[in-house]
Amino acid sequence: MTCDARNIFIYFMIAGLAGTVGQAHAQASASGKKERVFDTYELASNTSACQDLDAFVNSKWIAANPIPDDHTSWGAFDVLVDENLDAQRKIVTEASARADGAKAGSIEQKIGWLYQAGMDHDTINEAGEGPIKPALMAIDALKTRDDIAEYIAVGFARGQQQVFSFGAGADGKDGTKQIGVASQAGLSLPVLYYTDDAHADIRKAYVAYVENAFKLAGATEETANTQASDVLKLETQLAKASLSPAELRAPGNSYNLISVDDAKKITPHFNWDRFFAEQGLKVDAFSLSQPRFFAEFERLLVEAPVSQWQAYLRFHVIDDASPYLSAAYEENHFQFYGKVLSGQPAQEERWHRVLSVVNQSMGEALGQLYVAREFSPEAKKRAEALAHNILEALKHRIEIADWMTETTKLKALEKWKLLVVNVGYPDHWRNWDGLEIRRGAYYEDVMAAARFNHAYEIGRIGKPIDRGEWNMPPQRVNAYYSRSTNTINLPAGILRPPFFYMDGDDAINYGGIGTLIGHEVTHGFDDKGRLIDGNGRRDNWWAPQDEAQFKVRAAKLVAQFNSYSPIKEKPNLHVNGQLTLGENIADLGGLNVAYDALQIALQSNPREARTKIDGYTQNQRFFLSYARVWRNSTRERSSELLLNGDRHAPTSLRAIGAPSNSPAFAAAFQCKPNDPMVRSGESQVKIW
Repeated sequence: MTCDARNIFIYFMIAGLAGTVGQAHAQASASGKKERVFDTYELASNTSACQDLDAFVNSKWIAANPIPDDHTSWGAFDVLVDENLDAQRKIVTEASARADGAKAGSIEQKIGWLYQAGMDHDTINEAGEGPIKPALMAIDALKTRDDIAEYIAVGFARGQQQVFSFGAGADGKDGTKQIGVASQAGLSLPVLYYTDDAHADIRKAYVAYVENAFKLAGATEETANTQASDVLKLETQLAKASLSPAELRAPGNSYNLISVDDAKKITPHFNWDRFFAEQGLKVDAFSLSQPRFFAEFERLLVEAPVSQWQAYLRFHVIDDASPYLSAAYEENHFQFYGKVLSGQPAQEERWHRVLSVVNQSMGEALGQLYVAREFSPEAKKRAEALAHNILEALKHRIEIADWMTETTKLKALEKWKLLVVNVGYPDHWRNWDGLEIRRGAYYEDVMAAARFNHAYEIGRIGKPIDRGEWNMPPQRVNAYYSRSTNTINLPAGILRPPFFYMDGDDAINYGGIGTLIGHEVTHGFDDKGRLIDGNGRRDNWWAPQDEAQFKVRAAKLVAQFNSYSPIKEKPNLHVNGQLTLGENIADLGGLNVAYDALQIALQSNPREARTKIDGYTQNQRFFLSYARVWRNSTRERSSELLLNGDRHAPTSLRAIGAPSNSPAFAAAFQCKPNDPMVRSGESQVKIW
């Protein structure tokens, strides 16, 4: 489904928008300042865009840039992440140097002391397993099944979530308010890895890792062996009762609102009254999201020996704490999760690991310092203008969708009117008063932050949804759409090259950040977005015939991605097209919407529209920029891990999947109907 550029331009002229499209870029160009935004030297000469867009744009760069030993992948996102981390490192290093003299209780002091404690590996090594001894002793003292249930319930308030997860989430029937949500968790491996023959080697290595963890904490060889076996047995039972990642994608599988009394009937041996009291909550109902999992939790509370539960709880205390303990614990943790599970040869440098903990513990606080230094008002203004144009292009796509009934289109447009794009950072910063960070106490500080953040999360329950609140810090290289708030959030961290250039040409910016914005906004109108209206309320606003039409079209996209086998060494391992469907639909919609918006920008700037840069037209540069966004190589182990649980397709396939369905791409590069990058007729997917 393509849109003629002339017709789109006429539409925007009527809407009175043509004068604003591309305005920020025109102002940047007027300054005479130009960035080198795309190096055509990187394009491969042994293939063409019509044969394989990913190989044409990215293979030469990938060959010249092997994955660093301390990474599991390397590409456009990774490069930007590392650049961002360098900027953050300067901030936390300066905060650390000034922490003692900083204003008492300020975020600068807290961040400084936390980073300082993490970098003090001598003190951490001297402490050994001392920081977790109280928790291990408490587990040793458990005698009955009631003791086990009590320990788990109380642990959440300490910031230690075990067996399941609990937090705040939008009410699936009334998205304007937040409720408590309990969900399946408690596993160390992907669900599939516990039972299939193909991952028997991973299970064996996992047991060895668990044994080593117990021995580091003082267990004998025999005891460690027995306890490791107990851990695997209990986790395997939980895994068998867990939904797969593809099953979790169905909205109904993540929402099950029941009364507390009814929850007690599912898990009579887990005291929910006690659990909620420990969290400081008074609730009549909450979402027990996967009842089958919690029924198995109940069975195990009754039937599994107390000693088996003790082994499970001991291990997860050690496992969770290992990154913050002495070098022996940290190395054991990396040997399994890094080397074995992900195929990563070497650990990241210590500053890198500690900075990740600062982000995990005080992400938005660090973001406040990051934005002040790294994100200009001018960049925010241009990104907002670009996002505005993307939304207008989406509106037109909705209006001309030939598979939607008129009634459904009107409801889609009602939701579109309420959509908000937040750029850079939240309007109001989170308050960090009450978080106590002490000098030289790394594990204790991490746990203090975990308790503080848990209390903050729990404090949302029962309150209205806040559309201005972000669940991602500003320095994050990512973006997201929230169905409950009907907002798109674009952190400052991703509004940088190669995704966004303050003085770059429109084709590069629309092909980069524009397609990502289009991707996120499309989520509001897909098979999940149709279940939520513009106010976050649960409302299936599609007519039955719309759903039927959508399913037929979506099935083609499922089949397309099911056919991909991305790991050369394992040709029988395919992408799960159903698991990745939502993201693949968003890629296709994002590409089409951003391309439409680019045409409007070029109509308002005809001189640029006619100008080739390095021999490529603006339309060609758009698709080159899009493919570069997904530039990436990933280690085999990590690729397999992602295929078994990630709802995103491998990046090399994202680079070609959507363009192969785009007539605009074929026209831009004058591809022939039988070229590999051209899907036509019944095989072509047309949604947005």
